[in-house]
Amino acid sequence: MESPLLLVCMGIATVGLIGLSVWPRKKDDQAAVVRRMRGQTSVDEAAELQERARESVAAKMMGKVTPLAMRPVMPKTGAEMTQLRMKLSAAGYRNATAPSTFLASKTVIGILAALAVAIYSLGKGDELQNALGLSVFGAAIGFMAPNMWLSSSMKKRGNAIADGLPDALDLMVISVEAGLALDGAIQRVGDELSKVHLELGEEFQIATRESQMGIPRAEALANLAERTRVPAMKSLVAIVNQAEKFGTSIARALRNQADALRVKRRQAAEERAQKVAVKLMLPLILFIFPAIFVVLVGPAAMRMVNMAKTSSLFR
Repeated sequence: MESPLLLVCMGIATVGLIGLSVWPRKKDDQAAVVRRMRGQTSVDEAAELQERARESVAAKMMGKVTPLAMRPVMPKTGAEMTQLRMKLSAAGYRNATAPSTFLASKTVIGILAALAVAIYSLGKGDELQNALGLSVFGAAIGFMAPNMWLSSSMKKRGNAIADGLPDALDLMVISVEAGLALDGAIQRVGDELSKVHLELGEEFQIATRESQMGIPRAEALANLAERTRVPAMKSLVAIVNQAEKFGTSIARALRNQADALRVKRRQAAEERAQKVAVKLMLPLILFIFPAIFVVLVGPAAMRMVNMAKTSSLFR
């Protein structure tokens, strides 16, 4: 029993050490750059060079292993790969290596889960057939775990963006009414909200950079709505484009949209509050009602039992 658990712990420790060796050390790189700018040299320059060489070797090894791990789960069409990139972008992961890392993690986690379950099952003394069945089940769970994590990350980030959108609209209304153009208002909102609502500020900053690169504003806003996948953001982009198309007041449209978002948020909070009573029924029935029943009926039942015993003795 101890040896399978020891093997599993050793495997987890090995994977962790490999990941730690590949993980970039930004602080060390920044410190090295500062030393070079100041004309200083590190005492352990040789050790630093060896560490960098070791990291490059680990990176090359991971670069060779990742395509092999990606091959079983590689999307068959370019549309599926694009959809995966959009999901990762909605979760906040926009690196070029994010899709390959995600696909490789599905294979690696599935294999590790299958091995861990098989070792644990054989260590318990189960038959080989049962161990194989459990290992297949563990592999399926490990294979689907990254998808569940991605869905959870997308939902969490979307909720954060939706929560900060009314504040962003208020700030945008103030900026537009103060005389800024819509592009300048979006840039100002992105800069200001990056300190409070990090996700929303980052998305507005990306839209601003796209506009500065020559992409039309309508297309940049459409990309913003597509990246975030938040219904409120899509409606905001549609309202802004419609206001520009028909020449109506953008400030008034943004103010109305902010009021509508606040009403929706208040209604959602009221809906969640109304659901609390229904959700409390299950714990009440399973945990609280039995205890109350024992406290209230228990003494009376014990008294009735004692009375029955006493009457039987007198007979």
